[in-house]
Amino acid sequence: MRARIYQPSRNAMQSGMGKTKVWILEFAQASAREVDPLMGWTSSNDTQSQVRLKFDSKEAALEYAEANGLDAFVQEPKTRKPVIRAGGYGENFATNRRGAWTH
Repeated sequence: MRARIYQPSRNAMQSGMGKTKVWILEFAQASAREVDPLMGWTSSNDTQSQVRLKFDSKEAALEYAEANGLDAFVQEPKTRKPVIRAGGYGENFATNRRGAWTH
């Protein structure tokens, strides 16, 4: 069974890097999805595609895949430089500002 190991990207609504340190093992879809003719819902017979396992490290995910005989490939993350300001969020409310604060 084919599986993908990756590190999730951050949410578009967050500026920090929270919840992006874990590694996820997710199974590839084994069968095609089909549309229910009555309700129009999409369904599949494959329940493994719904499983997402979280690991603390890439090595732990690879060990799990080897122990269970899974054909896993690793998708390396694209890292970015963290944006850290000296004053942080509190700088927006600084009382020692020299100039007039405007929007």
